[in-house]
Amino acid sequence: MEALTVDVLPARSGASPCLDLERIIGERRLQPVFQPIVDLQTGTVLGFEGLIRGPSDSALHSPVSLFEHAARCGLGVALDRTCRRVTTERFAELALPGLLFLNINPETLLAPDHRPGETLGFLARIGLPAERIIIELTETHPNCSYLALREATRHYRDSGFRIALDDLGEGFSNLRLWSELRPDLVKLDKHFVQNIQHDPLKEQFVRSMVDIARESGAMLVAEGIESPAELRTLRNLGVSYGQGYLIGRPLAVPALELQASIDGVVWTGNRSRSPIRQAPVAGDLLIEATALTLTDNNETAYQHFANDPDLFAIPVLENGVPVGLLRRQHFLESFARPFNRELYGKKSCRVMMEKHPLVVNAEMNIHDLSSLVVSSGRKYLTDGFIITGQGRYLGMGTGFDLMRKINELQISAARYANPLTGLPGSVPINETIDRLLEAELPFVAAYADLDNFKPFNDLYGYAAGDELIELVGDILVDLADPDRDFVGHVGGDDFVLLLQSADWKNRLDTLTARFDLAVREYFEPRHLAANGFEILDRRGELMFFPLTSVSVGVLCVRPGRYRSYHEVAAAMADAKKMAKKMAGSAIFVERRA
Repeated sequence: MEALTVDVLPARSGASPCLDLERIIGERRLQPVFQPIVDLQTGTVLGFEGLIRGPSDSALHSPVSLFEHAARCGLGVALDRTCRRVTTERFAELALPGLLFLNINPETLLAPDHRPGETLGFLARIGLPAERIIIELTETHPNCSYLALREATRHYRDSGFRIALDDLGEGFSNLRLWSELRPDLVKLDKHFVQNIQHDPLKEQFVRSMVDIARESGAMLVAEGIESPAELRTLRNLGVSYGQGYLIGRPLAVPALELQASIDGVVWTGNRSRSPIRQAPVAGDLLIEATALTLTDNNETAYQHFANDPDLFAIPVLENGVPVGLLRRQHFLESFARPFNRELYGKKSCRVMMEKHPLVVNAEMNIHDLSSLVVSSGRKYLTDGFIITGQGRYLGMGTGFDLMRKINELQISAARYANPLTGLPGSVPINETIDRLLEAELPFVAAYADLDNFKPFNDLYGYAAGDELIELVGDILVDLADPDRDFVGHVGGDDFVLLLQSADWKNRLDTLTARFDLAVREYFEPRHLAANGFEILDRRGELMFFPLTSVSVGVLCVRPGRYRSYHEVAAAMADAKKMAKKMAGSAIFVERRA
């Protein structure tokens, strides 16, 4: 990294604004502020992004003005160096926890006068190890040298720093930078975060970035989160970390709490909540809508409707709690009747509000919400419903957004489900394993398949074979805890169970016992009497096969033991091979570390 030492810059003749900036840099009249970055699942603070402000009494107080002015004056590198020095010093002085995200322009890294090693010495003097520093590259120029930048970042990685790429989706070429630099973290530009819950294209973009991040081993950080609905949507899409005004504004002295607190957001906290079930909730449909109180009159409501043709309803609150709903069509039709505006305009909106609106909790499962809306009546599909958190008003939801989300879920489920059993296939199985690993939760991975299934299929036909596969799927779904366990169908006669239930062994014993009892109905009496059947093998010779049974290989997964679903799948397959060496239906538990 370039030197952090700042020399007093010589004055430039005839350039008063640049002289002012030179003085600010030379006198270090810059104010660092810090914005928290949190784990979107748990709410715990990962670290802080260090941002900068110019002097409060100066036109250069805004960071945008400050850095644009520096670029015009040719002082960008000098300003960048000074900002980093005052930011790291203040971070250490405040003893802030976690990581420090330090913004650096790539031009600064490539400056010819940088002196490698000086940064490490400076950090050592203020007691800040390099492992706590994230170098956040703010990519703003299209003509940087990728080779030189890759070499520069390699030196910092070798010294213990980590690299982050800022504003993915905004810069000239930061997708190329992602490929070239292989950063440890990637920050998603706020454009793709704002109102993402209402934009399928943004959701698809973020979903793709999550996949790329997973494959490249990078952590994804979403910027500009400003509503609980945005946060929940990002969390459901698999984004690991986030920052924004909803979570915390940039402050000169931020709070030191390691757990964020946000109204309308339920954190898993210390990773105690299962990540297996991540179905969308009502809060993901939230639209911020202006509300009135019982003290507001009907004329005020009319003006709101008149000024906003897209406003479909107005909630009415009492002490922050919803007590009614003004529905657009009903309200405007009533006001249009002769003399009604004169009669009711000055009266409380209580007079014209619906007194029993549909009110739902933000954490209600989207499927339960759909059933509730359909059973409550057609008007809620058009007029919407009120969303609350801990009983207090948060916003509105619409039937259109609800139906769109249900449709998306159905399409996604159909795309990845096994066509025979309807159970999740390989993609959701692998994603669920990775979520469990990332959450550092212990779980049991079980790989089940049928013994002598192909001979059975050849003897009784593929239709009977399909029925046998459906039998296994039905038993597995029935014995699994829907809130803590996951059942997937890899294909053919192979199934995967991811169990967090404490009584997982009893559940698997139930599987083998129920299967052995039920499978007898699929065999002819003579085969039951012989406890097996004969069939010609590939060489035309008769071979005897025992009745079809089920073998289960079990893996007890502890935090930190496996890095990805690839390793878990391989270990499960080994355990299943051991189970298949045992006679009849069997369970083999891999207990080796």
